[in-house]
Formats: sequence, C-alpha cells, structure tokens
Amino acid sequence: QVQLVESGGGLVQAGDSLRLSCAASGSTFSNYAMAWFRQAPGKVRDFVAAINWSGARTTYADSVKGRFTISRDNAKNTVYLRMNSLNVDDTAVYYCAGQINLGVVLSTTHNGYYYWGQGTQVTVSS
Repeated sequence: QVQLVESGGGLVQAGDSLRLSCAASGSTFSNYAMAWFRQAPGKVRDFVAAINWSGARTTYADSVKGRFTISRDNAKNTVYLRMNSLNVDDTAVYYCAGQINLGVVLSTTHNGYYYWGQGTQVTVSS
C-alpha cells in the first residue's frame, strides 16, 4: 500500500499561484493513478484533477480547467498540482488520492481512489 503526504498549502491572495505536492511512499508509485480532490467547509469533497500512471493522460474539473495543472515525477514519487489565478472559491482542504491503475481511464469520483493523504489547507483571500 502507499502512504501519501501533501504539502504546499497556505494563505494567498486572489490571482496568486500555488503549487501543491504529494509525496508517496511504501509502494511502486508508477503503478498508481493519482488525483487531487478538495473540500470546502460544509461542502462535499469534489474532484479537481487526475493523472494516469505515466503522466500521459490527465483530466480536470470544469471549474479549474485552464488554471490548474496536474503533473507527476515518478522518479521522485511525487504528484503536483500547479494552481494559477486562484480565487476565493478555490479555498478548501486539498487531498491527494491514489489507486493502482495501469489503464487510461481515470476516475473522477472519490470512490475510485482507495489511498488518501491527510490534506493541506489552501486559503485564498480577496
């Protein structure tokens, strides 16, 4: 099984950029599809972005398309989320998630991922 630890969250102003990282350990990282989800206070956990095991395929929620970029470095066992043009609606706890998946179909639901990090807070002020 894989352990996931997020980092890189913080307090930023609207329009700023931020890069989240998720370090994986305990298993062969390149066997896993990875994703980012987020949960704002009082709301359900929403899908943000996902990337397949090789990094060749990605998918995004409409709300972040064109602003966020998911990427991975299998040599470093890390997946990233680059977030540009942040706005107050992006304020949430961001979670990294992983699931063994060597295919090309990426899940966009939380049920599609078994392994989760503890989350990192991103707060965007206006």
